[in-house]
Amino acid sequence: MKIQNQGQCLTISEIPELTAVNSAQFREEVRAALPEAPPVIEIDLSETRFVDSSGLGALFALYRAAGEDDGITLRLLNPKPEVQQLLELTQMEQLFEIVQR
Repeated sequence: MKIQNQGQCLTISEIPELTAVNSAQFREEVRAALPEAPPVIEIDLSETRFVDSSGLGALFALYRAAGEDDGITLRLLNPKPEVQQLLELTQMEQLFEIVQR
């Protein structure tokens, strides 16, 4: 996983899967970056092949943590069709802006 602060945007990328195996690490690393986070947080899911319930929980935890600051926009970028379907089935697309680039 790679986290980069690019001025007005914090980008999180290179996430092969978001599962019980790595969701705790994802939460910790992203939370550590939140205090200095710019107004936009983008999570690039283009390389993410699989997300399980723990991964969804990690995304929701990020939503709640970022939600404490009303000025933060959360975007999920380029989810693969199977991940996109999961986000729709779980109604996570109501919490995050989902963008295909």
